[in-house]
Amino acid sequence: MFALPQPSMERRKFDWRRFSAPVTIASMILAVLSVVLYFSIREHLTARDEANLPRVTVDLGYTRYSGNVLPSGVNQFLGMRFAAPPIGNLRWRAPQDPEPKEGTTDAIDVRRLLPSCRSSAISLTESQFGPTCLATEVTYPTSGQDEDCLYVNVWSPNNTTPDSKLPVWLFIQGGGYTSNANPNWNGSQVVDVSGKNIVFVNFNYRVGLWGFLASERVRKDGDLNAGLLDQRQVMKWVQTHISKFGGDPNHVVIHGLSAGAGSVALHLAAYGGRDDKLFVGAMSESVFFPAQPRVPELEYQFDKTVEKVGCKDDKDQMGCLRGKDIKAIQDANLALPFPGRSANPHFYWTPCIDGDMLRDYPYRLYEKGSFIKMPVLFGTGTNEGSVFAANVATQEGFVSFMTDNYPKLTKNETGPMLEKYPLLAPLPNHNAWFPSTSQAYGETTFICPGNIVMDAYAAANRSSTSWSYRFNVQDNQNTASGLGVPHVFEAPAVFGIDACPTPESFRTYNRPIVPLMMNYWISFIRSLNPNTYKLNGAPAWDAWGRNQSRYVFELDKNRMENVDEGQNSRCRFWESIVE
Repeated sequence: MFALPQPSMERRKFDWRRFSAPVTIASMILAVLSVVLYFSIREHLTARDEANLPRVTVDLGYTRYSGNVLPSGVNQFLGMRFAAPPIGNLRWRAPQDPEPKEGTTDAIDVRRLLPSCRSSAISLTESQFGPTCLATEVTYPTSGQDEDCLYVNVWSPNNTTPDSKLPVWLFIQGGGYTSNANPNWNGSQVVDVSGKNIVFVNFNYRVGLWGFLASERVRKDGDLNAGLLDQRQVMKWVQTHISKFGGDPNHVVIHGLSAGAGSVALHLAAYGGRDDKLFVGAMSESVFFPAQPRVPELEYQFDKTVEKVGCKDDKDQMGCLRGKDIKAIQDANLALPFPGRSANPHFYWTPCIDGDMLRDYPYRLYEKGSFIKMPVLFGTGTNEGSVFAANVATQEGFVSFMTDNYPKLTKNETGPMLEKYPLLAPLPNHNAWFPSTSQAYGETTFICPGNIVMDAYAAANRSSTSWSYRFNVQDNQNTASGLGVPHVFEAPAVFGIDACPTPESFRTYNRPIVPLMMNYWISFIRSLNPNTYKLNGAPAWDAWGRNQSRYVFELDKNRMENVDEGQNSRCRFWESIVE
């Protein structure tokens, strides 16, 4: 057991729901000496300092970009195009390479930008990234979001060359496939904490109706799962261009959070598990498997869309959709109840089983061994469902919530579900059936997908290179609110406390967990093993194995545990009812 000190300090109230994935919830890693240096630099910078930062230029062939050299010795390039604008005739098509552009474009102050996280050198609160992709339920126009949104950001050590060949951390943000919920998280901290031994990349991808409109009509005149194809495009962009930032295209690790974690799992199983040599390792925080229908089951979504935008009677419905202005399409970028259900699901627009990139349900692909065999690190928080579950008072409310979100759940299956999830002990500020609803939704949507993927790697004789964790670090506010350890709550401990929105407890009594987790994650990026460059004195992280061993992060009680039989039984139930 590895104990960490807990200083007793006051904290401000924190609204956790800013971090999580659904449409209605906005979203949200450092050796000790690096932290001290980081704060001493940041606190003395001004806007004038920012304007006077040295510049660095990269030639990508199709254009040149000019970035900043931060005082920490990290190069920062923000808002670079990795694809042509997906507008007009490129709507609902696979992303295309960027058009050539003469001259040099600033990659430090690109268009209007969302408020973002602090850098290890400067404040990035004044819009310095490209706009993110349009989210579901957002009125157009809206500040910081646009249809033209396919931008990539890179942080790399200064003075690198194409021969530096540093490991590359490619981060896929979450947002339930309905929003870019973790936009513009700042990668300078992880580069700095790594000892300038990695390159960090993040980017936007199309979501909602723009990224996941599905129909045979889309297949005939377009491409299904455009949002996933955007992710694939940036992986190809990295293969072509990352060496110009000092990165090694032969050592790319993809990492996702929530829907980004689900995307990682899908890319591992894409095209029947075909290895296109785009990455060599994968990390997933809270693997997200929502209802993922086949194309014929989604024709109703397409029909509702063309009716809403006035293309229902057009002989060329795709052409009509591509000719509509942004506002008309965005007005149809809504969540609606699934057929036969009463309430909107959290996640209405999701990847579909298209028969090509995604050839079967994810569970079935992993069950059949149709995935790339490589080192992986997967994990979740203890209470994944707490920020999603409806605060229901009755058993009937529990069943309704689950069937509204998983429309294929039948009456023959809800009975066994109730046996697996009986009435649990009450939680503060919540109704009687909230705890059961939270546990059921958290396990079926996030926890069980991760466990089942890990078991598939063990069955494929990859036990020694597969690691898992359960994050169980408590926050007083979350505990008092009855949320426990919610969805992706560990993010600030992975990326750094000034890289993304951060609860106050990570700056005070939970702060010791930050260097521990950051160095495990950085170690995996560098060596495909969380133990190689772990924090001095940190315990060894045992591989998953046949006994389902996972690391429990719990501040003063960090330890290994085995998945309990109760959770295994519940996960087997969910796996058994997937078609």
